[in-house]
Amino acid sequence: MRVLVTGHNGYIGSVMVPVLKAAGHTLAGLDTFFVEDCTLGPDRASIPALRIDIRDVRVADLVGFEAVVHLASVPDDPPHAPWAESVDAINWQGAVHLAGQAREAGVSRFLYASNCSVYGSGTGDQFLTEEAPSRPVTPIATARARAEEGITRLADPGFSPVIMRNASAYGVSPRLRADTLLNNLVAWAHTTGRVRVTSDGTPWRPLVHVEDVAHAFVAALGAPREILHGQTFNVGATSENYQVSELAEIVLGAVPGSTIEYMPGPPHAEPRSCRVDFGKLNRTLTAFRPRWNATFGAKDLYAALQEAGVTHETLQTRYSRSARLRQLVETGRLDEQLRWRDAALAGSRPGIHASAIDQER
Repeated sequence: MRVLVTGHNGYIGSVMVPVLKAAGHTLAGLDTFFVEDCTLGPDRASIPALRIDIRDVRVADLVGFEAVVHLASVPDDPPHAPWAESVDAINWQGAVHLAGQAREAGVSRFLYASNCSVYGSGTGDQFLTEEAPSRPVTPIATARARAEEGITRLADPGFSPVIMRNASAYGVSPRLRADTLLNNLVAWAHTTGRVRVTSDGTPWRPLVHVEDVAHAFVAALGAPREILHGQTFNVGATSENYQVSELAEIVLGAVPGSTIEYMPGPPHAEPRSCRVDFGKLNRTLTAFRPRWNATFGAKDLYAALQEAGVTHETLQTRYSRSARLRQLVETGRLDEQLRWRDAALAGSRPGIHASAIDQER
């Protein structure tokens, strides 16, 4: 299948591309390359690529592709960042715009990487299925919920959107994010000796390894179109729901000599907390079975951070997406709408379309 992957140069994308290649798909990428030089290890995600902002995608860019895997997004943390107003423009309107252009271009499948954060603060310890209402508590989660709605409405007999709600991703990637929950706990323990918990430890979070996300998308692309059409799937394993305090203990066991440090937020803060049921995905996509758990993932990440010699300074600059964007904005490389000021970086359309990538197979 000819597949365009947006955000192929990012945290999930740089892991997913080799997995999609191994499954026999012919790939091209589309990315703004904000984190092009924020590498942790060898990059195996080199594919023909368009350097385009998803807000600027045209029908002509997508003609000939059979599927789009949409991973690209930007963080909203901190909430008062100069680019905060661009979160909706990229993560919501941009995602719906991309899906609309894909439909017009004749793309038959559109896999949207959403997130279980759309559930927000769930109902106590109840496991949430895909039928649970969205209760997002952050701007990025709200944008994702709106994008889900807009993309799903585009479904028609020739265009099948599929919403893939990933649990909180963790694990080693060539373009590591150290600002996701488990990655952050491990990275802080490695660089400071402290497992820093910024809550009272009681919130629930569902986790999924970044490699398991990649394999779930491969399974979705390989499944009959009719069983996925217009559907929403939680991506992860029901056994991988943890309270933050449990994750702290897991990291304590993975990073020798570390200690746990609780730094709860203000009393009025509304922490995100939910337990998620992933049964639908496993019942529908029988080719997919998660391979990782948090214990193995924490140990694997710690070993990778050790090998790469990651320091606390690089942790907070190179491997934090918000810090990276702030650096690009403050140095004038990006404007406050998160657009490159250098025209050479702002976009290029070198004819990397489906008909031109068969040689990459």
